[in-house]
Order: sequence, then C-alpha cells, then structure tokens
Amino acid sequence: MEIDETRPGVHDRPTRQRVVQSILVEGPSTAAALAVRLDLTPAAVRRHLDQLLDEGMLEAREPRLQATRGRGRPAKLFALTETGRDGFDQQYDDLAVQALRFLDETGGEVAVREFANRRVAFIGERFDGVQGAHPQLSPTEVLARVFSDEGYAAAVRDLPMGQQLCQQHCPVSHVAHEFPQLCEAETEAIGRVLGRHVQRLATIAHGDGVCTTCIPDTTQPTGKMKEQVTS
Repeated sequence: MEIDETRPGVHDRPTRQRVVQSILVEGPSTAAALAVRLDLTPAAVRRHLDQLLDEGMLEAREPRLQATRGRGRPAKLFALTETGRDGFDQQYDDLAVQALRFLDETGGEVAVREFANRRVAFIGERFDGVQGAHPQLSPTEVLARVFSDEGYAAAVRDLPMGQQLCQQHCPVSHVAHEFPQLCEAETEAIGRVLGRHVQRLATIAHGDGVCTTCIPDTTQPTGKMKEQVTS
C-alpha cells in the first residue's frame, strides 16, 4: 500500500515528537526558541505547535511579567500538559498508587515514608560513583547527572545565591500527587548528599511546570533563596 505523501500529518509525527522532547528537556519554550533549537522554520514550528495544542499535548502560557519587557506583545510559552507527559514512559501507574494506598492502610505513615526513603536510595548510592567519574562537575551537576540517568531530565541553573536543580520530568509525578512523601524523601536525600539545607520550591506532582530545588551557596544566607522561583 502506497502512502499518500500529500496527506497532512504523514511525515509530521517524528518532528512533533522532537518538539515535545525539546520542551520536556528545556522547559516551557517560545515558538522562536523551538525553531532555533530544532533548526526549523518559524512557520513549521507554529504548525506543529497548533497540532499539539489540538491534541492536548501542550498548553500555551502567558510569560511572567519580568519576561515581558520591551515593545510589542510578549511571546507565549508552550508547556507540556499531563497528557503530554503521559506520552513518556511512566515508571509507576495506577497499580503503584493502589499498592501505596494498601501500604498506607496497613502500615501507616511510617511504612509509606520508609518506602519513599528506599525508593530514593539511588541518589546516595550513585552520587560518589558519578562524582568520581566526572570530577569536573560541581556537586549539583553530579546530582543532575544522577537524576537524568533515572529519567528526570535534570539540569542546573546558576543563581546569585547559589544554584538551582531543575527537573523537567518526574517519572513518579502521578503517584507523588497523592503521596507527597516521595517528593519529601527526594528533597531530604538531596540535602544529605550535599551536606547542606536545600529548599524545594516547586514540583510537577502539584501542578508546576518543573521540579525546582534551590541549593544555596554555603557562604550565603538561605532566606532569600525563596525569591528565586522559576517558571
């Protein structure tokens, strides 16, 4: 059977997957930024964005006020929806939620927290090995490598007061929405391997576009870090 190459959408799927993957890794993006990143024309990017919006894979957001300086209407940011995230492999599904509910009912809060702590044990177990293999990386960059290897699409952003660990994807976001102990255990594990207090500012599990954890410079006070929230 021959494919009708004139039919809309025949060759679009791989490119649309690249668009979604780029937003997953880099976070909410403008059409212009996607065009440059993917080496596509602005018209092509807009066509794919329109299709992804229609499919419910993406949503358009207004940029934050500080990002709207200058003349003209500010460019919209395109972010993944829950449907869009569902297109990527999730390590846990409804069965995991049911299992944790059963654990909560039979073992209580202590049992759920113990499970959460065991699940994030990979952070401490893998940190030293990655750090030894990549001595040029900062401790936060080592963490980003550890998380990325586990499917979190993590990156590091420098801030005036320290650094910020950004996780563009969370393999357990659906479960963590009902059981925040998973996020809490993860934050505590980050603090332990770094040997300092860290502050979780946003989580995908609770509707934010990205999980962000502020890691202050040890020579700076941590109080002002709360102001460094990213979109």
